Amino acid sequence: MTSNRWRRSAMTPALVIGLATLASVPLGACAPENANPPVAPPPGPPPPAPPATVAPMASVAPAPTVAPEPPAPPNPTGAEVTEGQEHREHHHGGVFGLIVMSLKDLDLTADQKEKVEKIRADLVTKAEPAKAAGKDLANTLADGVAAGKVDRAKTDAAIAKLFAQVQATHDASLTSLNDLHAALTPAQRAKLVDEVQGHWEKWKEAHGKDEADDKQHHDGFMLGLVRELGLSQDQADKIKAAFKDKMKATPQDHAHKEVQDHLTAFATAFKADAFDAKKLAGAKAAAGHMAKWGATRRARFLEAAAPILTPDQRTKLAATIRDHADKPTPG
Repeated sequence: MTSNRWRRSAMTPALVIGLATLASVPLGACAPENANPPVAPPPGPPPPAPPATVAPMASVAPAPTVAPEPPAPPNPTGAEVTEGQEHREHHHGGVFGLIVMSLKDLDLTADQKEKVEKIRADLVTKAEPAKAAGKDLANTLADGVAAGKVDRAKTDAAIAKLFAQVQATHDASLTSLNDLHAALTPAQRAKLVDEVQGHWEKWKEAHGKDEADDKQHHDGFMLGLVRELGLSQDQADKIKAAFKDKMKATPQDHAHKEVQDHLTAFATAFKADAFDAKKLAGAKAAAGHMAKWGATRRARFLEAAAPILTPDQRTKLAATIRDHADKPTPG
């Protein structure tokens, strides 16, 4: 019988070999078939993207600072005054002034334009002495307005000088009026007559009736003053009352019979085939009436207004009077 000690010694090498073989097999090969496979660890966050290359911003030049334009004066030197202002402020033209204004409304041929422009320039040149007298009157009125008191003796003397120069202008301009008649066709002469009458109506309207018993500012001196100086209602009422009192002493007839009679005679004669300006009755008296009537009315109105205006308003009005005296006239 084999001893137990021998059997123990005989089994030992085999056991050792089996254990060694098991140790050399991977652990997975021994796992049961239904075992869950190992779970892979979750992926880590993606590596950060490299920073985008940003092109440098182009430098933007600051917008240029535009200095505000200085406000234009209300009536820049050299600009034309309106027709209403012309009639109220310039009194040297007379009836010839209405004719000059009307020339621009005629439809002329190229040849006629040259002839008529020479006639117009001649009429304007012959009116220069009367225009200078009108400027002297304007400066006298401006001095009085600035001082707050218009000197009637000085203004009346200036008006008399203007009256004389306007009548002298009429005498010097008769040949030019004959030349104008010869240069125009019958239809153009009729058109001129109509335009002259139209400007005469505007002349009457521009002088208004500021002494009337109402609260309205007619298209006359008062309305012009309200617009230019921003008069208060109290100032306007006081000026109107003062002007009305002054005109009671030397009332003015707004019918202007001398002028209307002359314009009627002028219309008939100028539309005829034969025309002689020297034979027109009442022409010189009409020219003088327009100058003296308009200039006197303006002087009396400023005489009434000057004491009621504020110092700033007087300064502004005086500057405006001087400025308008230098401006070209319509036409």
